[in-house]
Amino acid sequence: MLTDPLSSYRDRFVGAESPLVYFDGNSLGRPLRATGPRLAAFVEEEWGGRLIRGWDERWMALPQTIGDDLGRIVLGAAPGQTTVGDSTTVLLYKLMRAAVAARPGRTEIVIDDDNFPTDRYLAAGVAEECGLTLRWIEVDRTSGITADQLAGAVGPATALVVVSHVAYRSAWLADLATLTAIAHDAGALVLADLSHSAGAVEVELDAWGVDLAVGCTYKYLNGGPGSPAFAYVAERHLDQLTQPIQGWLGSADPFLMGPSYAPAPGIRRFISGTPPVLGMLAMQDMLDLVDEVGIAAVREKSVGLTSYAIEIADAVLAPLGVVVASPRDPALRGGHVTLHHPLMREATARLWEQDVIPDYRDPGGLRIGLSPLSTSYDEVERGLSLVRTTLSSLVE
Repeated sequence: MLTDPLSSYRDRFVGAESPLVYFDGNSLGRPLRATGPRLAAFVEEEWGGRLIRGWDERWMALPQTIGDDLGRIVLGAAPGQTTVGDSTTVLLYKLMRAAVAARPGRTEIVIDDDNFPTDRYLAAGVAEECGLTLRWIEVDRTSGITADQLAGAVGPATALVVVSHVAYRSAWLADLATLTAIAHDAGALVLADLSHSAGAVEVELDAWGVDLAVGCTYKYLNGGPGSPAFAYVAERHLDQLTQPIQGWLGSADPFLMGPSYAPAPGIRRFISGTPPVLGMLAMQDMLDLVDEVGIAAVREKSVGLTSYAIEIADAVLAPLGVVVASPRDPALRGGHVTLHHPLMREATARLWEQDVIPDYRDPGGLRIGLSPLSTSYDEVERGLSLVRTTLSSLVE
């Protein structure tokens, strides 16, 4: 029998008591029960009670305060290097532009051809804006970028390497430390997308020497729909990089309202506009919970869940022609599993009608996202049993 020392934490999530099978926690995490009262108290006490005084008392510092918590609890980052605000897309753009500007004379951005669409689209746009070239690395859709592939792609022309720590399709867990070292040997900077790893996989940005990182907070960090993203800039770069969206709150003295822009010292220079205070509140509850449990224990549960899902898939789905399209070695796998079959698009639509909620990724991929603290082993078993029944009805 499977043992789960973290099973009691599941009760802290809204809806966990229902029979619904939620296989999409890697796209939108369940809310914590503590979050509703936190939001209500904010409306009544801080927003309603303190009004504009709240900016001076607490709100203006929240992007860096929560950023430091993120750094300490899940990113392996010392204080003063992480801020919260904007969307993942906007922050990726800011850091891409800042990075290529910091490597004048270099002409290439390196990125793999199965990176998340936003990362690829932005890299293409930045390359066009700056007169650069994209160097594409072709990767296996069931795995991801390897050290050998990167070593063969970087060189004196490389300004920036963009890599997802966990591949959105396959869950391939990139060796970020090794990839960073390879890029640095070529004189390039590294921008890591942590959207599918932060909160589920152990991350050590400082120790790995990563230059820049961005991630969303509505997946494993349970910040809610559209919650703001985070940006990490290694301390050694903070006073050297120039971000391209120069808003008033990233200036040295925002309330001077001066005639020209002078960047603030440190990570605050990467803030552009007014902090999204309401959007930052929910993730504080999840950060508190991960801090209580420990990211190592969260990762252990994640490995257990994904390994169990693969075990069941081999037993009951493989006879139907289903292929595991994610790494089998847990050391190479993030927090989700993709199961491939030509009829998975149709199966996904039928599963949603039965309150089994995975998501679908072309070509033919049923993606099983297993958020460690809100997902149970029983849920995995029940859900994959219904996948078998549903797929069987389509195959017949």
